[in-house]
Amino acid sequence: MMTPIGVFDSGYGGLTILQQLRHRLPTRDFIYLGDNARAPYGSRSFDVVYEFTREAVMKLFSMGCRLVILGCNTASAKALRTIQQNDLTQPCSNILAHDSEGVDAGQDKAESLEKQGYRVLGVIRPTVEVVGSLTKTRHVGIVATEGTIRSRSYSLEISKLNPDIKVTGQACPLWAAIVEAGEAESEGADYFVSKRIHQLLSKDPQIDTIILGCTHYPLLMNALRKAVPPGIHIVPQGEYVAAALEDYLNRHADMARACSEGGTVTYYTTESPGRFKECAAMFLNEDIEVTKIKL
Repeated sequence: MMTPIGVFDSGYGGLTILQQLRHRLPTRDFIYLGDNARAPYGSRSFDVVYEFTREAVMKLFSMGCRLVILGCNTASAKALRTIQQNDLTQPCSNILAHDSEGVDAGQDKAESLEKQGYRVLGVIRPTVEVVGSLTKTRHVGIVATEGTIRSRSYSLEISKLNPDIKVTGQACPLWAAIVEAGEAESEGADYFVSKRIHQLLSKDPQIDTIILGCTHYPLLMNALRKAVPPGIHIVPQGEYVAAALEDYLNRHADMARACSEGGTVTYYTTESPGRFKECAAMFLNEDIEVTKIKL
């Protein structure tokens, strides 16, 4: 039975993570699920983001995934910990509500998902782990959605590993919408990116490293390079998340064996497949087939 790695995002930004995962792990099978019908998640409450993310994770489990990557900063910030601590400790039978395809016949359905080898990982920790080696001033900026900034997830995670680093956040509510509208190379994008970067650096002029805390933002790299002064590191997440996943599989032989290797990618969306294909082309630079799905 094929056991792909699941990648979930509320929209299209997670495709930048998927792209790097495929580059780093070209033989692995992947399923990408975008909850585009209910996007964006950025301004939603913790409870709503958790519920939506949990539904998507359980759907991916039921479709055969043992390992799911939350390719979404908002979901990683607002839902990951609860899913890991609460839902993965629930009986395996709970994932059968949608579909039994993802459960082996020999599994004890009374055992927890965690004991059966199901795992969910996020995108914040892998990014945070590299920051200490990049910043010289020990002043780091985060640009992200309102929800991610309000969660303080980056500040909390960075303080655990590097308590001497000062973290300053800047919400950028229009950036993701600019990308999805196909305006990443427009003068409007330049204006709004410059505005938010100026606000961030005005809060702390000593910042020498800026984390792109939303998976849409790498598509704004040209605008960011114009706005960010020379000498400041711009840190996209994809390459670090991919490297962390490769390391995770190297350290967890059972999971590495469980995840199938056929080099395939299957795409699902909760919205219009036509709309998804159109937007995905901006992120992937390739034509894909996508299926609509219900959560």
